[in-house]
This record gives sequence, C-alpha cells and structure tokens, in this order.
Amino acid sequence: MKQHSSRRRLLALPLAALLAASLVALPACGSASGAGNDVSTSTATSANAKSGKSGKAKSGKAEKSKAYTFTDDLGRKVTVKSHKRVVACMGSFADAWQLAGGTLVGASDDAFGHYAVDSSKVSGVGRSTSLNLESIIALKPDFVIMTGISDGKHTTGVSQADAESALKEAGIPVAFFKVTTFDDYKRMMGVFCAITGRDDLYKKNVTKVGEKIKSAVSTYSVKSKSPSVLIVSAFSKGLVVQNSSGMAGAIVKDLGAVNVADEHPSLLSDFSLEAAVEANPDYVLVLAASDDTATAQKYYDQVVGSNSAWQGMDAVKEGRVTMLDAAHFLYKPNADWAESYVLAGKALNK
Repeated sequence: MKQHSSRRRLLALPLAALLAASLVALPACGSASGAGNDVSTSTATSANAKSGKSGKAKSGKAEKSKAYTFTDDLGRKVTVKSHKRVVACMGSFADAWQLAGGTLVGASDDAFGHYAVDSSKVSGVGRSTSLNLESIIALKPDFVIMTGISDGKHTTGVSQADAESALKEAGIPVAFFKVTTFDDYKRMMGVFCAITGRDDLYKKNVTKVGEKIKSAVSTYSVKSKSPSVLIVSAFSKGLVVQNSSGMAGAIVKDLGAVNVADEHPSLLSDFSLEAAVEANPDYVLVLAASDDTATAQKYYDQVVGSNSAWQGMDAVKEGRVTMLDAAHFLYKPNADWAESYVLAGKALNK
C-alpha cells in the first residue's frame, strides 16, 4: 500500500486504553434498523428531504445549517447539526461521504490507499481495526461515521461500536452503518445525501448505479440453469468459504446461481477439500483477500494446486475457476458496484 508522508499523525493513547479510562459502561447494541427509514429535520424546509423507505433523499437541497435526525443501522437516533467537520472510520464510508458531496477532516488509513482520499487535506485516524480515538476527538468533528459490523478483524477485541460512549461524552454525534450489499450502500447514501442536500449526487451515484446493476443482472443472469458455485477467500493461512451473506455471495445469488455453502453450512466453519470436492460445484470463485491478485493466486495454489481430487473437479478441469479482484469484491465498490456484477456475471457464463 502506498505510504503518504504528508498525512498528519497525532500522538495519542490507543483506543482500548482510552476507552478503559473512560469508565463508562457501554450500552448493548440495539437491533439493526434501516437507516433513513426514520428521518427528520428541525425545519419544514429540511424535512422535505426526509429519506423514504428506499433510503433515497426525495427533495431539493436541505439547509446545511439545520439539524438532521435519523436512525442508524444499530437502531440509534442520531442528530447531525453540522457536517462541516466529518470523520469517516472506514475507507468505503469516507468515499461514500464524498460521493454524497460531503467533505472530510479525518479518515481511517484505508481511505487513502484504496479510495484515493487526499491525505494532504484529510488527517489519518488510524486503521479501521485499531482507531486512534484521541486523534478523532482532537479533530473536533461535528459528525463521525463508523461501522456497526464486528467481523473478527478487531484483534484487540475492541470494535468501533465500543467508541460510542467516549464520543458521546465528548459531545460528538456518531452513526453506525452496516454495509455489505448494494441495498445497504443505497440506504446509507440516502442518509448521507439527505444530510448534504445533494439529490443530484444520489441520482448519479445510487439510482444510476442501480439501473446498471439491473442491466447486468439481465445480461448475465444464470437463473435458468441455477449452477452451483463455491466461493472461497484466499488467505495466507488457507481458504475460507463464503455464503450468500457476504458481498460476493449476494451478487452471485442475484445472478441466479446457487451457493453450495448455503446448502452445506459445515463448509463455513472448517474448509474441507473433501467436502468441497464432494459438492462438485459448477463454478469456483476465488476472492483475492489481498491487494495483490498474484499473491492471492499463490495462496490458492498452495492449498489446492497439488490436490488431485480438487484438480479432478469439473469446474477445475473445464476452466470455470475465476479469481475475483479485491477492488471489486473485498473493498466496497460504491459507485462502481455495477462493475462487480458484470465481473461475477462473466465468470458465471464461462
């Protein structure tokens, strides 16, 4: 990943230590709720931008100085009074906020390497999995965007949701979003564009993308054949099977294929060459869990390259194994989501 020497780095306590020092009990997570389904503003003018069921901002520009209230994906009521100083704690969220017409004062490190956020204008606040909470607070943000997903990447045992109490104590509004599928992105962008008052950007970066996705599904649909598909992520420690709850799995399902992990959930807990071979999928999709596709290919080859049973599967013998790149299937593609559908669709039509 490219290093950015111009990025300001603020010396601070680690997130876990600062949270421990706060001695504030964290509230339990509420049930997930569709952000944008419960949205209001403090004036009649901005109320017209209320997000509907689809999450779309429906009217003209809201007054930027007016408060905006919505329900985030953890069921919390959030009121944003100003959005001049915003910190995004996931690279994809930083990108989405900018696509909605917002500006940033801080972002997690992946925003600079994967989403081309300008490090000369935006300060780094640490990795998304190990945020520097003191750096975030030092930026004096009036809105912080975080992920509500805890997926095992937080090796310290501290998820972003654990920062809520400290940020609230500092008087900083924070919203949590769970984004895996295009519909999740659509819902979040409905909130963002309602806050910024940019219906035009919602149309450009959501509505038109959705239309392209429909076109891709129509073009590449395999529903009439319903082929079976095995989706695996290639890591240095081996292969991990993915079901339809992940981004790639959801795309494959939309295209009409059947994910073997949905029918054989035991594959999820412990990858088994024997079980995978027995399932004998029509297609194998390998997700590059690395920016370097060649490295991901090496990991895949190390696990199954010399296995005769794997090499004997129809999908392998007939060349229906496809490596899917990280840019479209590991990191959220946001405005390029339709391209992910096209790439998966082409792989399923070999």
